[in-house]
Amino acid sequence: MKKLALHWQIIIGMVAGVLFALVLSNFSWGPTFIQDWIKPFGNIFINALKLIAVPLILASLIKGVSDLKDISKLSQMGLRTILTYVLTTVIAVSIGLGAVNLIKPGHSITEETREELIANYDGDAELKRKDAQKQKEAGPLQALEDIVPSNIVGAAGKNENMLQVIFFAIFFGIGLILIPEKQAQPVKDFFDGFNEVILKMIDIIMLFAPYGVFALLAALVVESPSTDLFAALGMYTLTVILGLLLMICFYILIVWLFTKRSPKFFVDGISPAQLLAFSTSSSAATLPVTMERVEEHLGVEKEVSSFVLPIGATINMDGTSLYQAVAAVFIAQAFGMDLSLGAQLGIIATATLASIGSAAVPGAGMVMLVIVLAQAGIPEAGLALIFAVDRPLDMCRTTVNVTGDASVSMLVAKAVGKLKDRPFVKNWDDHYKK
Repeated sequence: MKKLALHWQIIIGMVAGVLFALVLSNFSWGPTFIQDWIKPFGNIFINALKLIAVPLILASLIKGVSDLKDISKLSQMGLRTILTYVLTTVIAVSIGLGAVNLIKPGHSITEETREELIANYDGDAELKRKDAQKQKEAGPLQALEDIVPSNIVGAAGKNENMLQVIFFAIFFGIGLILIPEKQAQPVKDFFDGFNEVILKMIDIIMLFAPYGVFALLAALVVESPSTDLFAALGMYTLTVILGLLLMICFYILIVWLFTKRSPKFFVDGISPAQLLAFSTSSSAATLPVTMERVEEHLGVEKEVSSFVLPIGATINMDGTSLYQAVAAVFIAQAFGMDLSLGAQLGIIATATLASIGSAAVPGAGMVMLVIVLAQAGIPEAGLALIFAVDRPLDMCRTTVNVTGDASVSMLVAKAVGKLKDRPFVKNWDDHYKK
């Protein structure tokens, strides 16, 4: 019997987790049972993915940079990568602003609902405001200063410090390029083997992906706020999701136009990573799977993917920036504010920069949203309005983040001649049968 494809296994796990939670929610002991005996397995799955995120970046990025053998190639690829990421982020914010100004979801929030939401979630909002205040108090060059770690071991101890790890890996790779090849070869051989071990660990972890997402979705269902609050924010949720879907369509379009790869080819290749991103809400946790899909199913050579994807998982947060634009205008609408064109252009600039600084972990976008709100003069207390639906939307925007990383890697690979004509796909003949 033919083995069921990974993305179908993950979908089945997601659906089963939701149905399981809905059934057990009818019993008084059900939610507690899921929290105590099911959710821990989801946390273990996420922890396992996060466990190999830093080793994967170190191994793949050092290997990728050193394999370039020429610093001019590195600067050329790096410039293309950064510019493309910034461009897609600006487009994402613009799409978000267009959708929220057209639909105007904030106008559906009544005074009574607004007060209820603020009362229920103001405590969580206050924590985010404090975190954002630390960001605002930092100097203008603090972000640049934070990129260079004083201790690589300490930096590698937290997934939030991915930029520092990436800086060290690129710096280390440049060092390998500059020393004689004979002396560099043993180090390169070590990282080649190290990289293969990490990839095999990913294969092992992904065997448990359907069970991990089952546990994560079951826990999410029993932890969700009341349906009344979700109904009050339905228009806001639909606006964000519409914007995210439009962004995915944009990715598919540019991949088709610039690489001549069909939409079906792209979607089939990246769908398991998208589903995992949806389940984990973490670009960093999904990075191992994203790299595997991009290399083996989308045809991007490792030399490009090992450089572009780790950087993308850290600075390319198109879904997050789109959500920040929609959320900022939504909150302004809910408070009866009319934002000027200048204020909305400011949102584009601030959301773009804030998304670059967002950590690739669940909920980081909420902290950066406070800075976007402050820049536009929108009451920061309004952050409490969107807490009720932030978790499911975080899942959706992480899916877009990962899709953006994959599409940009294909564009960069095509530009530098590193996109294979016939990438390795196990069912290649079936894929192109028609």
